[in-house]
Amino acid sequence: MATSSLVSVREYLSTSYRPDCDYVDGVVLERNLGDYDHARLQGEVFAYFHARRKEWGLRVVPEQRVQISPTRFRVPDVCVVLGEPAEQIFKTPPFICVEILSKDDRLSGMQDRVSDYLNFGVRYVWVIDPRTRKAWRCTMGGITEVSELRTEDPEIVVPLDALFDLD
Repeated sequence: MATSSLVSVREYLSTSYRPDCDYVDGVVLERNLGDYDHARLQGEVFAYFHARRKEWGLRVVPEQRVQISPTRFRVPDVCVVLGEPAEQIFKTPPFICVEILSKDDRLSGMQDRVSDYLNFGVRYVWVIDPRTRKAWRCTMGGITEVSELRTEDPEIVVPLDALFDLD
């Protein structure tokens, strides 16, 4: 859902939204959240990176505002940054942005969000569907289904089974 009237960046930044909303060119956009499958997987992704944060030299942050451009803010489900972030609202590209599909989301509907991240300079954009237990790596060349999530420099490998193991 979007607001019916344009909102200034200043108003967006000074308003608390629960849950936080995206802001795209004057329009406040709600994000689909709130179901168990989404929340559980978001927690698993966070926990996986958090447990390895020192080894990999990174920070993992859920639902962090990222300023993509002067008039665009996105709130990825999970952000991963190398080192310690110096900003309260990220104005430099995170290393990884992870989007988790909610029951009403479709992979095709993620295209604008994914494009924003990639155009901003995010090196790795991953989309994960908790219902089908599938994941996609997104690049400027397109979206590719993958059996594990990986990065280079640093080399990080996240097996999908590790995120869906319910034990």
